[in-house]
Amino acid sequence: MACHDKQPDDLVFFVNGKKVIERQADPEELLLYYLRKELRLSGTKYGCGVGGCGACTVMLSTYDPVAKKIRHHPANSCLLPICSLHGAAVTTVEGVGSIKDRINPIQERLAKCHGSQCGFCTPGMVMSIYALLRSHVKPSMEQIISALDGNLCRCTGYRPIIDSYASFAKEQTCCQLRGTGKCCLDQEELGCSSSAGVRIRSGLCNPAEFLPVDPTQEFIFPPELMRMAQEQQRKTLIFCSKRTTWISPSSLKELLELKAKYPKAPLVVGNTSLGLNKNDCDAYHPIILHPLRIPEMQVVSITDDGIVIGAACCLAQLREILLETIPKLPEEKTKIYQALLQQLRTLAGEQIRSMASLGGHIVSRGSAWDLNPILSAGKSVLNLASDGGKRQIFLNDQFLAGHKHADIEPKEVVVSVLIPYSTKDEFISAFRQADRQKNAFSVVNAGLRVLFRPGTDTIVDLSILYGGIGSTTLSARKSCEKLIGRQWNDQMLSEACKLVLEEISLPPSASGGKVEYRRTLLVSFLFRFYLEVLRGLHQMYPFRYAELSQDKMSALGMLQSGVPQGVQVYQDVDPGQSPQDPVGRPIMHQSGIKHTTGEAIYIDDIRPVDGELSLAVVTSIKAHAKIKSIDISEALQVPGVINVVTAKDVPGKNGNDEEEAFAKDKVICVGQIICAVVAETLTQAKCGAKKVKIVYEDLQPVLTIKDAIKHNSYITKERKLEKGDIEKGFKSADKIIEGELHMGGQEHFYLETNSVLVIPRMEDKEMDVYVSTQHATDVQKLVASALNLQSNKIMCHTKRVGGAFGGKITKPSFFAVIAAVAANKTGRPIRFALERDMDMLITGGRHPFFGKYKVGFMKDGRIMAADFQCYINGGCTKDESELVIEYIVLKVDNAYNIPNLRVRGHACKTNLPSNTAFRGFGFPQAGLFVETCIVAVATKTGLPHEKVREINMYKGVNRTAFKEEFDAENLWKCWKECLVKSDYHSRNAKVEEFNRKNYWKKKGIAIIPMKFSVGFNATYFHQAGALVHIYLDGSVLVTHGGIELGQGIHTKMLQIASRELRIPLSYIHFCETSSTTVPNGKYTAGSVGTEINARAVQDACQILWKRLDPIRRKNPKGKWEDWISEAHKKSISLSATGYFKGYVTNMNWETKKGHAFPYFLYGAACSEVEIDCLTGAHKNIRTDIVMDASFSINPAIDIGQIEGAFIQGVGLYTLEEIYFSPEGEQLTLSPDTYKIPAVCDIPEQFHVYLLPNSCNSIAIYSSKGVGEAGFFLSSSVFFAIRDAVAAARKERGLPLDFTLNSPLTVERIRMACDDIFTKMIPKDKPGTYKPWAIDIS
Repeated sequence: MACHDKQPDDLVFFVNGKKVIERQADPEELLLYYLRKELRLSGTKYGCGVGGCGACTVMLSTYDPVAKKIRHHPANSCLLPICSLHGAAVTTVEGVGSIKDRINPIQERLAKCHGSQCGFCTPGMVMSIYALLRSHVKPSMEQIISALDGNLCRCTGYRPIIDSYASFAKEQTCCQLRGTGKCCLDQEELGCSSSAGVRIRSGLCNPAEFLPVDPTQEFIFPPELMRMAQEQQRKTLIFCSKRTTWISPSSLKELLELKAKYPKAPLVVGNTSLGLNKNDCDAYHPIILHPLRIPEMQVVSITDDGIVIGAACCLAQLREILLETIPKLPEEKTKIYQALLQQLRTLAGEQIRSMASLGGHIVSRGSAWDLNPILSAGKSVLNLASDGGKRQIFLNDQFLAGHKHADIEPKEVVVSVLIPYSTKDEFISAFRQADRQKNAFSVVNAGLRVLFRPGTDTIVDLSILYGGIGSTTLSARKSCEKLIGRQWNDQMLSEACKLVLEEISLPPSASGGKVEYRRTLLVSFLFRFYLEVLRGLHQMYPFRYAELSQDKMSALGMLQSGVPQGVQVYQDVDPGQSPQDPVGRPIMHQSGIKHTTGEAIYIDDIRPVDGELSLAVVTSIKAHAKIKSIDISEALQVPGVINVVTAKDVPGKNGNDEEEAFAKDKVICVGQIICAVVAETLTQAKCGAKKVKIVYEDLQPVLTIKDAIKHNSYITKERKLEKGDIEKGFKSADKIIEGELHMGGQEHFYLETNSVLVIPRMEDKEMDVYVSTQHATDVQKLVASALNLQSNKIMCHTKRVGGAFGGKITKPSFFAVIAAVAANKTGRPIRFALERDMDMLITGGRHPFFGKYKVGFMKDGRIMAADFQCYINGGCTKDESELVIEYIVLKVDNAYNIPNLRVRGHACKTNLPSNTAFRGFGFPQAGLFVETCIVAVATKTGLPHEKVREINMYKGVNRTAFKEEFDAENLWKCWKECLVKSDYHSRNAKVEEFNRKNYWKKKGIAIIPMKFSVGFNATYFHQAGALVHIYLDGSVLVTHGGIELGQGIHTKMLQIASRELRIPLSYIHFCETSSTTVPNGKYTAGSVGTEINARAVQDACQILWKRLDPIRRKNPKGKWEDWISEAHKKSISLSATGYFKGYVTNMNWETKKGHAFPYFLYGAACSEVEIDCLTGAHKNIRTDIVMDASFSINPAIDIGQIEGAFIQGVGLYTLEEIYFSPEGEQLTLSPDTYKIPAVCDIPEQFHVYLLPNSCNSIAIYSSKGVGEAGFFLSSSVFFAIRDAVAAARKERGLPLDFTLNSPLTVERIRMACDDIFTKMIPKDKPGTYKPWAIDIS
C-alpha cells in the first residue's frame, strides 16, 4: 500500500485540551520537535534525544474502547512519532499549570521546596509526577521514586525534588518536609557545640503553605476522542510523507496481509528501539506498521498453562499485571513472575517502561535486554501469526541467536507471549548488574532455571542464559546438558563454573570492555543462583537440606536503596532583623515557578526569527592528521542546504592564539570542527554535513598521560612548590612508602547542550548573540575578532544557562564564532544548538589525573615528608589546563600540614578534545590524591584512618606551602561537629560488627576533612560591575555581569538590592546579563561569581541610597514611591553603576609565594556505604556534611549547592567513566553509555549542617561561596567504599596496601574483592590484544 493508493488520513489528537489536526502528518516526525517547532510549546526540552534523561517527558492519555478505561502514562517525546498519537491526548508542562493562569500543586511544591536550580530538567520532573498522580492520587513513596527513575538532574542532588513530591505520598508523616528527618514531637537539640547564643533552624520550606490538590481542575479526557476510539475501531489509518508511509491496521487479519505484502516493514509500538537510529539521514523505512489497536496484541489472559500477554502490551502494563496476579496464585507457580518483576523494577525509566512493548523487547533481541534471558529460561512460548496461519515457537536460546529454524519468518508477527507457571520442584532466578542501579543497560544479565526430580536435588533440566556477553543473549546449553542428573552440591557448582567459563567466552577486545569483570559476573551469578536454590530446598524440605550459613546467606539478595530522607540545619536570622529584609532567609529561586511551568526561556526556546537557518558541523574523525582536501560539492546538492562555511570564510581571526574555530590545515583531535553546513532545517543541515568529504593524511597521535610523558608533550612549564627540607624529612621518617593514583575524567553533562542564536542587524554590521555561556565577554571578544569588527558591534545576551559547571567558559565562544561567521556569510540569522552526542564529542571535561607519591612518616602516623608528582591530561589545546595544574599544586595539601613537601605539576598535551574548567577546578583530583596517601599511611601503621587524619591536620593559625596565612579553627569545628553529628565512632563499631557477620556484603564508613580555597589567584578575575535603575513608579531593575547557571545568583542579587534599598523583593526585577548594560564581565566561576557581583550591586544601591538622603530627610515617613517621584523632580539621577575592583590575590611562581586565594572554606563529611562483593554494586546509606558557609545569604540556595555538588562528586568518584578508543575517539556520547547519578544514587539519609557563629570579614555580609566546596566531600563515599573493600580483602587474607583508582565503578569494586571466582576466570595479558578502550589517565 502506498500513499497514492488511498488518500491519507488526518492525524487528530489533543494537546493541553486543544484539538490538533495535522493534514500532512510525517511518520518520521517526533513529538518533541513538533511541540517545539510547530506548536511553539518550548517547555518540553531536548536533553539527549535517546530517551535517557527525561527532559522531554510528556503525559499521554489514551482511551481503551473495549475496557472503557482511560490510561495516563509518561512518555519520552523525543522518541514518539506523532503518527502514533492519533486519538490520544497529550499533556505538556504548559498544560499542567502556568503563571499566566494558575499553577498546579506539583509545580508549586517543587518550586517552594527548592527542587530546581538551573531548571532545565524541571518540566520533565513535573510531568513524570503529574502522570503518576493522574493514575494514582495517593501513590506510595516507592511509586514516586520509580516515577523519577527516568529523569536526570545535574544540579540539585535530587533530595529537594524527592522531598517536594513526598507530600503527595499516602504514607507521608507530619514532618516529612520539615527537613529534620524526625517528628516535631522529638525534642532532640538541633544545635551544636558552636551554636551558643544563636537560633538554629531546620528545613527549608513550610508544607502548611502548600496549595491543596484539586483533581477537578485537571483536563478531562476529550469526549471527542472517546467517540473516535469507538468509531474507528475497525478503520485502518494511513499517514504519508514523501518517503515513508505509516499504516495502523485495525485487525490482525489486515496486519498479516500488510506484513505479507511488506515483509521488511518494522512493527513500531513505542519506537524505543527504532527511534534511536533517527539521526541517520540515509536510514529510513518506506513502510511502518503500527499494531497498537489490534485486540489480539493487547490481550491479557490467565490460562491453565500460564499468563498470556499481548505483544503490544508495554512493560509497565506487564509490571502491573504481574503485581495484580502474583498474590492470587500459589507461590510455587509465580517464581518466573517474581523474577520478571524484579527485573522490571530496574529496567529503564518509567517513560520507557510505559512505551516499550513486550514484543519489541523480545524481537529486537538486544544483548543487554533484561527480560529475554528469564523468559527463555522459563520456557516462554511465542504465539506467531502470518497470512499462512498460526504457530508457536519457544522463546529459547536458538530463537534469541536468530537460528533460521527457530526464528520468526519475515511475514510473521508475534501476537502474544505465553509465560508459563513454575512448578514446585522448579527454581527460577534473574540477575543483572549495570553501571547504575536503575535506568542503565546491564553490563551482564542472567536468567537461570533448574528443575529437580520431585522431592530430590537431582537435576532433571537446567537453563543458564546470559545477556551482555555477545551480540544477543547466550545460552550455556552444553554445560547444562552435562550437568543433568547431577546433585545440587558444591561439587556440581565447581564443575558448572568451569563448564560455563569454557562455553561462554568473551574475547579480550570485546565491545564495551570490562572483560574480566563480565567473565567474573558469569560465575558470580551462578553462585548466587546456587545458594538461592539451596535456600529454597531447605524451605521446602527443612529436615532434608541444611540451612545456609550466615556467610552464605550474605551472598543472597541485591542491594536496594530505600526512600531518601534529608536534614538541613542552619543558623536563623537575627530576631531583630526586619521581616522585609530577605537576606539570610531561604528565599525561593527567582525563576523557580517558571522552571516548573516551562516558562523559563533558554537559548533554544527563543522563537524562530524570520529567515533563520540551522547549522550542523562537520568534525574530524582523526585524532591527529593533515587535512589534504575538503569536498563540499555533494553537501551543496542536498535539498535545503544553503551554504558550507570553512576557515576561508572567517573575515578576521580564526579563533584565538591557542585554538582555531575551524580546523584549517591540520586536525588535532577527534571531534574538532572543520566546517559547518547551514540549511533551512536542522535535519537538512545534518544530512548535508554527512555529505562533506574530507581526505586526511595521518600523523602519530599522543593520547595518554603515559604517552605524553614519553614524548615530553606538555602544555606549560612545570609548576613546582617546596616547603621545608624534603631530604631531611625523609631521613627522619620511620617508614617510606610510594604509590600511584589514576583518576578518570568527567563529562559536564549540563542538561542544556551548548546553544547559540546569532541575529545580524540591518545596519553597521551589528549582531545580537544569544548564547548559553559562563563568559559573555569572551564570546563578544572572539566573535568581534572573527568578523574583524570592534566589540561594540557585538551584543551578547544570556538570560539563564541550563547548567554549566565550568563547561561553558571557553567553548561557547567558538560555537558563537562559527554561527556568527555563518550569519555573516549568508546574511541570515543562524541557530546552532548542539545535539547531545555532538556536544559530548566536541567538548572536553574534567582533566584525567595521574599522581605519584613518596611519603615518609612516623609510627604514630605523623607525615614527615611527601614528594608528589601530579599530571593531568590537558587535551589538544591550552584551554584552562595551566590554571588547573596550578590549582592542583596549590591545593594538594587539603587539610594537612606536611612539614616537608615538594609538589610538581605537569599539564600534558595530547590529541584529545581540550579538557577545561569543571566544578572544583583541580581540587577533586588533588584532594583524592592526598587522601589516598593518608589512607596508605594509616594502612601501614595499622592506625584508624581518622586518627592519622587528625594528627596531620592543620591546627590554629598556620601557613600554606605558598606562605598564605589562615586560621584552621573552623576546620576543627567542622571536623568535631561532623564526628558528633554522624555518630561516627558508634556507627564505625556497628560497621565492624556487620562485617564480621557477613562475608559477601560489607559496609564501610569514612570521614574526610576539607580546606577549600575560594576564588582565583589573580586580582583581575574578581572584578565585577552592576547597573541599577530606579523607575518613576518605584520599581527597580538590577543588572550585573554574573550569569545565572542554576546557582541562584540573580536571586541573591535581588535579596541584596532589597536590603540595601530597604524595599520589598516584589519591587525588584532582573532582566538578563548583557554586554550592552554591564561590559567586560569576568566569567562566572570559582565559587565567587555571586559575591563579587553582589559587591557591585551593593555599591550601585548604596550610591542610589545616598543620593536619596536629602529626599528622605525631608520626608522621613514618606513612601518609597514618593521619594523616587520627588528625586526625579529634583533632577537626581536614579541610575547608578556599581563596581567591585576585586579581592587582592597573587601568586609568584618564581618565588613560590603569594596570597593566592581570597579566603578558605572548611568542611567535613562522613559517609557510610554497603557493597556487594559478588557484583561490585554499592549503596549509599548515609552522609553527614558540616560546612563552614559563614553567614548564608540564602540557606536554601547554599544547601542546594552543597547537596548538588556532593552528588555530582559521587558521579566522579563512583560512576562516571569516559571511554576512548585506541584511535582517540570518545565512545561514551549519550546517557545510554555515560551514567551520571540518578535518584537511586543519593544517600538514604542525607544530612547537611551549616556551621553557626562563623564569620568571613572578606566577603559581603560575612558570607562564603559554597558552589564548589561540597564536591570534594563526596570522596567520603569513595573512601567508605574502600573501607568496605578492605574489610572484604582482610577476611580473604589479601594484602591491605592496595590502591583503588577512580571512579570506583562496579567493575573496580568487584575485582578488588578478589575471591575464588575472580581467580577462576581466564586472564588476558596486556599487549597481546587491541583493547576496546584505553586508559587516558
